[in-house]
Amino acid sequence: QVQVTESGGGLVQPGGSLRLSCIASGGTFTHYAMGWFRQAPGKERESVSRISWTGENPIYAESVKGRFTISRDNAKNTVYLQMNNLKPEDTGLYYCAARHKSRIEYDYWGQGTQVTVSS
Repeated sequence: QVQVTESGGGLVQPGGSLRLSCIASGGTFTHYAMGWFRQAPGKERESVSRISWTGENPIYAESVKGRFTISRDNAKNTVYLQMNNLKPEDTGLYYCAARHKSRIEYDYWGQGTQVTVSS
């Protein structure tokens, strides 16, 4: 059973930066695509960014392109989300999730880390 644990959330002013981390355990990390998702109050969960098991061709939501960067360190079983030029609309609970390369759905989810962008 794969477990994922997020960290790095917090309160930041508009224009600031945060780096989220997600460590995975219980599986062969290089067999899993990883993704970051977020949910704002009163809204549905949305995909923020995803990265394949090889680290190639990351995908970003239009709203974060040019500001967020996803990366993975397979030696550390960790995926990161570097968030720059944060905006109030980036506020939400950020989840990390893992998807085995044989699967379509993300099956393993963390508990989430809160990101609040406010002055």
